[in-house]
Amino acid sequence: MHRLFALLLLLGFGSAAAQTESPPKYEFRGAWVATVLGLDWPCRTCDAASQQTHLVAILDSLQGAGINAVLFQVRVEADAFYDSPYEPWSYWMTNEQGRDPGYDPLAFAIEEAHARGMELHAWFNPYRANRGSGYDLDPSHVMVQHPEWILDFGAIQILDPGLPEVRDYVATIIADVVRRYDVDGVHFDDYFYPYPPNLITDEDAATYAEYGGSFSLDNWRRFNVFRFVRQVRDSVAAVRPEAVFGISPFGIHRPGEPAGITGLSGADDLYADAVAWLENDLIDYLTPQLYWPFGGGQDYGLLAPWWESQRNDRHLYPGLGLYRSDPATFSGTLYASTEVPRQVRLNRNTEGIQGSVFFRASNIAFLGSKGFADTLKTDLFRYPALPPPMAWRSQAAPGTPTDLDVTADPDGDYEFTLSWTAPASGDAEARFYAVYRIPAGEEVDLDAAMEKAENLAGVTGETMFTDAPPENSYTYVVTAVSANSIESAPSNEWVVIPGSLSAEDGLTLTLRLDAPRPNPAAGPVTVPFTLTEAADVTLRVVDVLGREVAVLTDGPLPAGAHTVTWQPTASGTYLVVLDDGRQRATRRVAVIR
Repeated sequence: MHRLFALLLLLGFGSAAAQTESPPKYEFRGAWVATVLGLDWPCRTCDAASQQTHLVAILDSLQGAGINAVLFQVRVEADAFYDSPYEPWSYWMTNEQGRDPGYDPLAFAIEEAHARGMELHAWFNPYRANRGSGYDLDPSHVMVQHPEWILDFGAIQILDPGLPEVRDYVATIIADVVRRYDVDGVHFDDYFYPYPPNLITDEDAATYAEYGGSFSLDNWRRFNVFRFVRQVRDSVAAVRPEAVFGISPFGIHRPGEPAGITGLSGADDLYADAVAWLENDLIDYLTPQLYWPFGGGQDYGLLAPWWESQRNDRHLYPGLGLYRSDPATFSGTLYASTEVPRQVRLNRNTEGIQGSVFFRASNIAFLGSKGFADTLKTDLFRYPALPPPMAWRSQAAPGTPTDLDVTADPDGDYEFTLSWTAPASGDAEARFYAVYRIPAGEEVDLDAAMEKAENLAGVTGETMFTDAPPENSYTYVVTAVSANSIESAPSNEWVVIPGSLSAEDGLTLTLRLDAPRPNPAAGPVTVPFTLTEAADVTLRVVDVLGREVAVLTDGPLPAGAHTVTWQPTASGTYLVVLDDGRQRATRRVAVIR
């Protein structure tokens, strides 16, 4: 066990009177990032650097609000927000379908989300081909290549779910993404057969005549969706077994289920029989879109428990209509400020509901939304959380992180920088790292302490973590976390004890690393630092996995201010590390090229 004596700043905190319950350590906290129409992202007329800066700001805001999973829309209308060999770049990416944006948005989003300890689920619209936006289609678009696959409803066009070649085509596209990108999951929204005013009548009569067999028309349509979901489940499991598969259907299965519920039927109007998916273990989680308040014919207080009763031991993360809290995203009667927090609490207090997903990201990141982001930060999500483990998936644990080191990093507000070595081996890959800051006593029961959410300081995909000054003595440990949130044994311990920094302690502050400029950067990066005495120092750049990218300085330097320039060669998130053999300082810098 190591001990670090450090001067700690006493910080003032607001009243916790409103904090009525401790958040759980395991909870799915998701947010949809909608790219259709640029609802959340991107600005389709902006350059790549501006788009990336915007996405980083969204992810920073979501992380700050306690979100641990991003549902990132990658296929809007048979197009791509990634480098696809099958479909053209999305119009919503560059203002021209088929135009290369100059970078890979999905790869960028995955790297940035993982660095922040957040899962990224690739969100696909499986059938929609054209939503009637009026732009020119790229020659490679499926409507141009295969017009015989299209069901035309005038205002919109969809791929025909009854055609085997359509199901194979879309399943191949999804498998390609899962194979080439490090996604944590595949996610479908609620668009299967179309909504009113485009409800299907006889548009698929020829397909039914050829493939309907002994099915009634309604059962055949439901089975088309069912077998497509099954096909995707099988292909995802074969290509990337650790990736999960979830769907967010319309929130009413059938009117009268449960009693008192009225409205459209997801099973009978859209032919999306979510209960059958659950009964047959086709999905890992269901996120029914419950975009209604408590009370009335679509009572949240009735629908959420009903869906829980149908889940067949799969995970349930209801989708909440946060967009209805802000006039910028909803034109009807707005939710009261208490509505969505009340829904989160119902989910949390219902055994069998493991989390919540919010539509949309902008309502957390940028819009007021009745102060909901502040409610998350100060109350509902005031402690970080890991996504809940799934009992039917691998229970293997990663190896244990080693060489945990804690250093004091003086720069205005005092900070501690933790660093460790990734496990060399284990029964599962280390997906993330959980950093625990446990109040130190005479004896610390680590197993018990690590079960408490309030002791989880953060989750990261990196092998470094910066923590704000604690007010008392704390024990730090780190665990490696698998894709299924199974944790390794804890690392070695570090104890931080409040006290004065002095020569007697052997910890006199001798270096300061200032913020790299600019940040984010599209070109050269200036790195300023100061030494209070002459020293042999190393200034390195490492990536988020701790791999050395560049050595900027390695040798003796005099006391005083110094500036070094780094020429990055690739986009990504990097750490600048200054080390004199006794102390270490780190700074994060994002590169956008």
